[in-house]
Amino acid sequence: MSHTGQWKVRLDFFEDDDGTTKAHLVLDTGTTALSGHGTAHCHPADTNVPEIGDELAAGRALIDLAHQLLETAARDVQAMAGSRAATRQDTGQPR
Repeated sequence: MSHTGQWKVRLDFFEDDDGTTKAHLVLDTGTTALSGHGTAHCHPADTNVPEIGDELAAGRALIDLAHQLLETAARDVQAMAGSRAATRQDTGQPR
């Protein structure tokens, strides 16, 4: 069975005056939306380079989203396994 799909991702950045960059990532699958968040802080002694803060915050938001996707997939697999076991039990087939 072949399958194609398209998910949309939106990534927004917000930087405070103190050198803190926050990233907000939204993944829209068409049926659900997940949000990832990441933060980066510029050390006061370092030169503030917004691109580096964006990279760190985005990477951390992506990691957050990846964990959520893996947890969602694990729950979905478990639910499918549970429904198969119930179906087999209802039909009298061995597990």
